[in-house]
Amino acid sequence: MKSNKIKFEDLVLWQDDDYVVVNKPPFLSTLQDRIEKGNLLALAREKVGDAQVCHRLDKDTSGVLAIAKNPEAYRHLSMQFEHRQVSKVYHAIADGIHQFDNVFVDEPILKQDDGIAKISRRDGKPAQTWFTSLKSYRNNTLIECRPITGRMHQIRVHLSLLKAPITGDETYGGKSLFLSTLKRGFNLKKLTDEQPLMKRMALHAFSLEFEVLAGTKQKITAPYPKDIQALIRQLELNR
Repeated sequence: MKSNKIKFEDLVLWQDDDYVVVNKPPFLSTLQDRIEKGNLLALAREKVGDAQVCHRLDKDTSGVLAIAKNPEAYRHLSMQFEHRQVSKVYHAIADGIHQFDNVFVDEPILKQDDGIAKISRRDGKPAQTWFTSLKSYRNNTLIECRPITGRMHQIRVHLSLLKAPITGDETYGGKSLFLSTLKRGFNLKKLTDEQPLMKRMALHAFSLEFEVLAGTKQKITAPYPKDIQALIRQLELNR
């Protein structure tokens, strides 16, 4: 996604004098990317010169992300993340049918030099996530993920460990989903390569709750982007 086509004000979900919370689109880096010039922080700084992102989302992950407008706000929210006082909820569509009822995964994660994370009880850093199934489809499950810690690729690694890799997340065992696998009697036009229903992993940062400088709690929810909406519509139609 080209950032020069994105208007920052269109991404805003909520703001006050200290914070602006946005719905990050997929394919846009949170911070500067080695390949693409455009990133969310640069867009934010066009509007607020002192803007600093308080946490990150993977480039392919969509959803709610908080940006501080001043140094005091940044310190205030950074400390909440450090002390695990921020409530984060993600939604993932996983391969397979899974009946998770508040399943707790407590397995340390090691970030490797190649940018891939793995479970490592010897060298990994503590990582904890709660998982609850929200809805089952024919061969997929919509799962609520509540990470306590914030390790790199934490939800992806923990779901893979549960044998529920995120749909489209080939790095950690997920498979791309095609309409031909959902729709009975689906016929692809000759000499045409079928494209997956989503061109990324099906992971969305759904909500974020934190304390603002005034001391009150603020919870912000991010609607699904169009690609996840379309995927869920097809899953519903072809149950």
